[in-house]
Order: sequence, then structure tokens, then C-alpha cells
Amino acid sequence: MSFDPCELAPPYVRSIAPYQPGKPISELAREMGLKEASIVKLASNENPLGTGPRTRAAIERALAEIARYPDGNGHELKTALAARYGVELSQVVLGNGSNDVLELVALAFLAPGRAAVYSQHAFAVYPLATQARGARGIVVPARDYGHDLEAMAGAIDAQTTVAWIANPNNPTGTLAAADALEAFVRRVPERVIVVIDEAYNEYLPAELRADTLKWLKRHPNLVLTRTFSKAYGLAGLRVGYALAHPAVADVMNRVRQPFNVNSVALAAACAALEDMEFVARSYAGNLRGLQQLREGSERLGLAYIPSCANFLTIRVGKAPEIYKRLLKRGVIVRPVGGGYELPEHLRVTVGTEAENERFLMALAASLKD
Repeated sequence: MSFDPCELAPPYVRSIAPYQPGKPISELAREMGLKEASIVKLASNENPLGTGPRTRAAIERALAEIARYPDGNGHELKTALAARYGVELSQVVLGNGSNDVLELVALAFLAPGRAAVYSQHAFAVYPLATQARGARGIVVPARDYGHDLEAMAGAIDAQTTVAWIANPNNPTGTLAAADALEAFVRRVPERVIVVIDEAYNEYLPAELRADTLKWLKRHPNLVLTRTFSKAYGLAGLRVGYALAHPAVADVMNRVRQPFNVNSVALAAACAALEDMEFVARSYAGNLRGLQQLREGSERLGLAYIPSCANFLTIRVGKAPEIYKRLLKRGVIVRPVGGGYELPEHLRVTVGTEAENERFLMALAASLKD
């Protein structure tokens, strides 16, 4: 064939390296000839407790209406979120997971000739969303694996219209202190949309949480994004949201796909907001699991990046090889080389106590192979 249809796509799209999700259990079972029930997946920062009881009941009720389109405005969920966080309905944007909301920011505010700033080791969606819009990415070297906010502020140039910040960050688990983060927001020009991605906010102790909701009133260029995929246990249903100034939210909603959040997800998220006992159990279990993984890593003589999320990123040396050895033992974790630039590290999600122990035993054996 003399003509390649791929050439019709803009060069900045053709050069995108696709996002690589964690390996599914079914795929490893096929590759290794393992039984799915024997495999432990700790690769995608999912909630090991599953989904709360109220949420499961709401999902079952919603199934009766799946032949109908969902509420395209998500009124019930927006109302619940507005009441929970003390904002107006006009400040809420819903998405098919928080990844979708991040893409809406890029669609609305990035384009060829514009730029976005983000940290080295930051969440992979930031460079992907930036590049997909033909915008220029400004990558600022990390400081102790986390955001160097002062350097990021200094890197903003005349073309910059978006600053991406994950707090806590994925895949490092690092947390920017509230005072430093607010100082960054104050310093950034109002023409720059500052996105604070708080996907792991529910896993933070109260004393570490920045009161970013109050900042919304003072900074119309601030966008907060959160998700139901982590502590609420709804990763498979894909529902996230943004809180922003009404004018910013309005622009994001203009580029949002109709019915981007399905009816089952909307019902589940509404119920999940009321299932706070489940969230509290998820939080407490995560604290114990993080401690278990830290202590296990220390026993093996391995360094790790202190984490404020629901995962731990551990320096294992020959990470690609250790990753393969773990797969053979039926344990899936996440290598974070490549675009994350952490070639000696593996990221492991906090699982149940038994899953964490299974991982640590498999890791010890894999280090000896």
C-alpha cells in the first residue's frame, strides 16, 4: 500500500506513546497458564475491599434502567457533590473517571502554540493530554521524587496556559505541603489554569489535607479534580469530577461528550458519597497496608519513596527483570520506567493483608533468582 492513512493524523498525534495500563489478571492467566483465582493484582491502585454495601445496592437498582440514556447533566450527583463540598452546581463537571476530566481541561485550554507545565515523574495523562492537543510540554525536574513547585512556577512562560499538579502524586506517592501549594497557586498568573489532581485525597490523614476548596473562591483559575475510582471502589464504573469557577466549568462542559458518565456509574457515585463507613474502612486498611509494605521492604533492604497514597514505589534494581519474575509467581505490580523515568522502581498497590504478604514473599524469592 503506497498511502498510509496514519499520515493523515497530525505529527503530534502520531508521535504519542499510548498509555500502558496495568496488566489484567485474565491476560496473565493466558500467558502463564495460571488460574485467575491464584493471581494477585497490585498494579492499578484499586481498592482491595471492593465496593461498599450501599453502593452495590444502588448498582443493582440502576440496572433496571440501563435501556435508557443517563441524565446527561448528572443532576443528582452534581447536587450531592455541591452539598458535600459547599459549591454551586455550576462549579461541578462530571467525567468518565477523573482522566476524562483532565482531558476536558486539555480540550478547553490547550492547543498548538500553547504549553503546559508538569513535573518529572508526574502522572502519565498530563503529557498525553498535552501532546494530544498539539501543545508543548514543559517538564520540570523533580525534587526528591516530588514536585519542585518553585521551579515549576519559574518555568511558566508566555505560552503556558495549564499547570498540572498531582497531590499526592502518582506514581511516587509524594505530597506537596499545603502552604507551598497555595503559594504556587498565588504566584501563577491568572491566565494559567492550575489543575490540582486529588485522586488520592481520601487516603490522606486530615492534618495533611490542603483546604483547596477554600482556594476556589480566591483563585478563579484553579481546577480541582477527584475520582470515585480509589477509596470509593468504583474504578470499573469510571466516574470522576472537577470543581472549578463557574466560567471555567462552563467551558469544560462545552467540550464534554454527551452522556459521558453512564447511568449505573451516576447511581453508584451518589450512593458511594453516603457510604462513608466504607471509605473510613478503606482509609484505615490502607494505613495498615502501607506500613506492612514499608516494613517488608525494609526487611529486604530495599529503599522506597515515602507514600501518601494507596501504593508504595520500591527501588528493586533491575526492575524489568524483577517484574517478569513476579509475573511468573502470579503477582502483578507496575513497572514505572519509560515515561516515568524510574527504571529501577516498581509500584505496588496496597492490597489486603494477605495480598501484601503474598507480594512480599514473591518479591523476596524474585530477588534471589
